[in-house]
Amino acid sequence: MELHIEQGGSLDRDGLEIGVVEGIVGIYAWDVTITGQQNHSGATAMVDRKDALLAASRYVAAVDRIVRAEGQAVGTVGRLAVTPGARNVIPGRVDASLELRSLDESRIQRLYETIRRETAQIAAANGTAFEFRLAQSRGPSMCVPAIRDVVRTQARALGRSTNDVPSGAGHDAQSMAHLGPMGMIFVPSVGGISHSPWELTHPHQVAHGAEVLLQAVLALDANPPAGA
Repeated sequence: MELHIEQGGSLDRDGLEIGVVEGIVGIYAWDVTITGQQNHSGATAMVDRKDALLAASRYVAAVDRIVRAEGQAVGTVGRLAVTPGARNVIPGRVDASLELRSLDESRIQRLYETIRRETAQIAAANGTAFEFRLAQSRGPSMCVPAIRDVVRTQARALGRSTNDVPSGAGHDAQSMAHLGPMGMIFVPSVGGISHSPWELTHPHQVAHGAEVLLQAVLALDANPPAGA
């Protein structure tokens, strides 16, 4: 059985003290190549352009819009490499990325299919082409309900406010979940900044998390969940 503490950004925003983690999100990632036609900027009329960077820009905006509309997921385009990258040349190729995260693996697939349909429309509109290559596929790892219940009960017994939250980042617990029951506790990160050199959790917030952790471990030791 694994049970440990991590920082949680949404807790600070909502003024809550303890996050009862539902699970660790699935993470799917693709390498994306957008191909157009490289050409001289001065000699090519706007109507004749097949600008890969223009298509990439529309793609980035589409990912943001589609994922926001779906909810309960995040989508990121974290890389754009423009070729040839000259000021006076229409880009002929952009190497990009796509990452989708959610606790619901079917939602990830649904979002991906929606994005692919929209990129087909973008490509048709300006004479470009999109290619997606799967680079990573890792399904969600859910926390055991019995452990979540114990964490919630012990937190409230200590007078701490709680909320059920997903873990949007990967953790060792994602692998440990294949070996036995897994649970996680979140404490707030100031300003919602987490997994960053600028993240900050106040000492008293860490102490609150440690208190809940101790009481949860004692309770689980006295009454282990099935499979522990």
